[in-house]
Amino acid sequence: MQPVVHLELHTRDTASARDMFAELCGWRVEEIRLGAASYLAVELGGRHGGLGGGLVACAADRPTWVPYVGVRCVEETTDRARDLGATVLLEPREGRNGWRSVVSTVQGGEIAFWQPRPATGRRGR
Repeated sequence: MQPVVHLELHTRDTASARDMFAELCGWRVEEIRLGAASYLAVELGGRHGGLGGGLVACAADRPTWVPYVGVRCVEETTDRARDLGATVLLEPREGRNGWRSVVSTVQGGEIAFWQPRPATGRRGR
């Protein structure tokens, strides 16, 4: 079983989403600066761990929740999704803490795959 390890809301209006979810759900939002860009990290699972998330500004037609599923190898999982009919929206890409990709399934949902960076910093296949 591959667990959901992160949840992001892709939206045009992160400020309104931040304010609404803080008021409605009590979620704490923290801005993380990444050079010239920023990311709104959301504490979804309580102060002592649990599921983390984020609010991402993008040109989405409508706000969309994207679950991130932890995988052993993001490239293999992305290829497998493609073989099963998914459309790859974001090819495997390296980030600060690991690798990710995003696919859209024929069943109508988007899902991201996440492979954390191992202690050695190398990606396994």
